Amino acid sequence: MSRTPLHPTREQIELPMVLDCLSDPIRLAIVYQLAQQERVSSELCCGDFSGLGGKSNLAYHFAKLRECGLMQTRVAGTNRFMRLRREDLEARFPGLLDAVLSSAARDADRLPLVSGCELVEGDRK
Repeated sequence: MSRTPLHPTREQIELPMVLDCLSDPIRLAIVYQLAQQERVSSELCCGDFSGLGGKSNLAYHFAKLRECGLMQTRVAGTNRFMRLRREDLEARFPGLLDAVLSSAARDADRLPLVSGCELVEGDRK
């Protein structure tokens, strides 16, 4: 049995699923943090989001983000590394991700975007 989680193909990513997934404040915060870290590291691990909730709750949100096509998960040993599927999302829905992230940045004071989450300083590869 493969430990690699299933991801939808680019063509299988559907706009209603993406928008529904982004309507949750925790999932929006995860996407926002992944986007903010792209300049430093293309991936973050599960523990980098511990300030947003408990392990089981975060696992649920990570699965939802992966299943709708917003995020890709890579398994390395006992670690799971996540990154945005920016290229796939841009190909399917040009400008959508940037518009969502710009809006999230403007509303950062009302969303659980960065509070309590330690972001990595170096590359995680």
